[in-house]
Amino acid sequence: MTAHEQTAPDGWRVFEATGLPPGDPPPSLPAPPPWRRFHGSPLQPPPPDDEEAALRRLGPGDTIPQLGLDEIDIVNAALVLRRPLLVTGPPGIGKSTLAYLVSRELGLGRVLEWNIVSRTVLGDGLYTHDAMGRAQAIAAWQAGLSRAADPEVVAAAGEGGETGSAARSGDGGGEAGAARLPADSRKPPTLGDFITLGPLGTALLPYDRPRVLLIDELDKSDIDLPNDLLHVLENGSYEIPELVRVAARSAGVHTADPGGRAVVHHGRVECREFPVVVITSNGEREFPAAFRRRCLPLEMRTPTREQLLAIVERHLTTRPEGTEALVDLFLQRVQAGGTHALDQLLNAVQLTTAGGFQADGEGRKLVELLLRDLAKGR
Repeated sequence: MTAHEQTAPDGWRVFEATGLPPGDPPPSLPAPPPWRRFHGSPLQPPPPDDEEAALRRLGPGDTIPQLGLDEIDIVNAALVLRRPLLVTGPPGIGKSTLAYLVSRELGLGRVLEWNIVSRTVLGDGLYTHDAMGRAQAIAAWQAGLSRAADPEVVAAAGEGGETGSAARSGDGGGEAGAARLPADSRKPPTLGDFITLGPLGTALLPYDRPRVLLIDELDKSDIDLPNDLLHVLENGSYEIPELVRVAARSAGVHTADPGGRAVVHHGRVECREFPVVVITSNGEREFPAAFRRRCLPLEMRTPTREQLLAIVERHLTTRPEGTEALVDLFLQRVQAGGTHALDQLLNAVQLTTAGGFQADGEGRKLVELLLRDLAKGR
């Protein structure tokens, strides 16, 4: 009996790598272990969907299983234990696609992407504070109050009225001017309006169901970033010092979702359900043992010939003539030790099916260009 046949609807395996959207209601995750339970508040509304991004990554229809039963069990173990997945494998093999696969199958909404570069620091993922924008907004607000309190401005605005007479006589002009200001302009700009949570910071908001966070190509980061992540990934929480210092009971801030807003209490964010964290690495360097201890490792391998043919058919909704030959050529080059990505194969198949394209002569050079070894520079 296979692992899938042993899976009961209420069993510990909730992810099967089918790529099919869930029913209504979506499947519930097993209860977390006691040491991975969190109690953040206030509860946030469900996140938006981004089906267009999922279609670009997964294609329409069913997803062809690229994970074996052992790999699927590793993903399920990460879901049960509320631990990040550290996904390794050659570039372009579909590591980041796993985040979209989990999100679609479990109905977890829009994937939050944090793309890592050599200059990335922890703060980039948590939140940003637009201090310059806030200073300019406060200066503009103060200038607006001063202008409204100018007796001449008040007199011009209220000429012929009772307020205008009071202003011309100098009696209560400033108060009258302030009263004529729109309600919003009488209030100073709030600090929260200039704070935007990053992908990691948004993923750690208290949602009823976990968000999916993709930390892409962590091996490109500065050497300190994996260690800096340890505290946040262990505690499922962080503070926003700017909000802590003002001692505000609550503040509304922007999130990484388009048009998203969230309320933060006392400057501290804590999740309620630890997010599904998918961390990808191309193996350019090793991570510290303390970081690896907190993650479950998952190595992705090159798909088989049958899987590659199915992937092409899924994305193009057909299997064009000549696809088998291109897949065989792609596999030969991968097996020869070259570095190749799945999108190279998709591009080659798409080009050769364009109307009037000839896959010999000059056309052959274009196919060779598309399927070039990425490890050899140009």
